[in-house]
Amino acid sequence: MREDSEVGLRRTGLGPEPALVEGSTATVAPETVAAPGHGRSPARGAERPEGGASPGRLAFGLLRAARPKQWFKNVLVLAAPGAAGVLFDPSRVGGVALAFVALCLVASGTYLLNDAADVESDRLHPRKRRRPIAAGVVPVPVAVVAGVVAVVGGLLIAYAAAWLVLVAVAVYALLSMSYTVWLKHVAVVDIATIASLFVVRAVAGGVAADVAISRWFLIVASFGSLFVVAGKRYSESHDLGEARGEVRATLAAYSPDFLRHVWTAASAVTLMAYCLWAFEQSAREGVPYFELSIVPFLLFVLRYALIVDAGRAGAPEDVVLGDRALQVIGAAWVVVFGLGVYLGG
Repeated sequence: MREDSEVGLRRTGLGPEPALVEGSTATVAPETVAAPGHGRSPARGAERPEGGASPGRLAFGLLRAARPKQWFKNVLVLAAPGAAGVLFDPSRVGGVALAFVALCLVASGTYLLNDAADVESDRLHPRKRRRPIAAGVVPVPVAVVAGVVAVVGGLLIAYAAAWLVLVAVAVYALLSMSYTVWLKHVAVVDIATIASLFVVRAVAGGVAADVAISRWFLIVASFGSLFVVAGKRYSESHDLGEARGEVRATLAAYSPDFLRHVWTAASAVTLMAYCLWAFEQSAREGVPYFELSIVPFLLFVLRYALIVDAGRAGAPEDVVLGDRALQVIGAAWVVVFGLGVYLGG
């Protein structure tokens, strides 16, 4: 009697759903899978028409898939004009602001396209499976259309800033899309590509403000970016363990020792280049602010390296925004460096 009643309840949609076993080979359509954490059963998700989400939930899912938190990385557009001492020049602020907006749009567009392409592998990742596209909140076709619109809009805004800004943002978009389609599958090239995206952000800010970019700036930006990216891969490998190759093919090619070697070497070159640049400024008279800025810069790199070593640097933006010590050290560096730039050190 009890079994018959349970079967009757399931047919009406009121009874408990059969348990979904992790690792099951059954295929479930993305639009019938509810986002983790929302407590909706597959049956309820299946009741939603076309895409498995209400318009409001779909819009919120698109916003989440665009990863606005990642826009924090685009503050690198301030690096070159800040180092040149023109950050507060009214004639240059507008171009830098447009470059920032353009990069945010293009970045969000490529994130949408990347997640749409990686939807199957993301569902195997302990954290990425909660992303709206992998969770089925945002259908893949919708994500692709939104991604293309965002990329095109970003390029148009970049052109409104200056043609050189358009070139920089177009290079960023090209690298991002090449990474999504091909480069992410090539070991070493994948981390070099991600690192180059950080550098392109900084260059975009420089051309938007019409300032010369020194060789020291490029060296510090390039190897500092490589340090962050290698640390990210190290943390991902640490988190995923033996399953890392199933989630990201290139992770299987990287041993923890290799990634440790890369981020150790990159951090060493970053520190050396920054120190050489700072001491090159010693010919100036006055308080040696640039030389003094080496101290917080060194502490910042060492603190970040400690977090990488613990395997907690899988999301660089979360590391910076979530570690109070890094924030205090970074603020101290900004103050000392700023005094050197704006007081003529």
